[in-house]
Order: sequence, then C-alpha cells, then structure tokens
Amino acid sequence: MKWQEVRNLHPHQWLKLKVLDKHIDGDKEYIDEMDIIKTIESDVEATRELGKCKENEAVYHTYHEEIYYRIKNIFGYRKVR
Repeated sequence: MKWQEVRNLHPHQWLKLKVLDKHIDGDKEYIDEMDIIKTIESDVEATRELGKCKENEAVYHTYHEEIYYRIKNIFGYRKVR
C-alpha cells in the first residue's frame, strides 16, 4: 500500500506500519510500500509502540504528507588507554 492510500483510509491517526519497500535518498530513508499493523489511539501509546518496533516496522502519523526518516551518522569517540 502507498502512503497516500494509507492517509486516505486513516486521516489524522497514528499507525504502526510494516515496511515492505524503502529507498535512501541523501540523508532520508523513504518508505515506499507498507502494510498497516494497527491503529494507535494516543500520542503516549504511539511512543510506547515506537519503543517496541522491530526491524522493518515504523510508527507514523498520517498528518505528514511524506513518510521518511532522517538518517543521522553518529560517531562516538573512545579514549585510548
């Protein structure tokens, strides 16, 4: 299912999604195809579900016109002993 279809079916709602296809463009990972796992009733529940997400799952609100995650490269420095 495409994001526009999902937005039309569930306007103004948090959703937990199964990511079926995605691509990377620059520093953004766009989700192209998805299935709906479940609808989420509140912001608090959405935060809990986000913490429980497994690989290829996402929590997103249909308020957004595009569905993507920003990729951040975080490098840690370790002290040499």
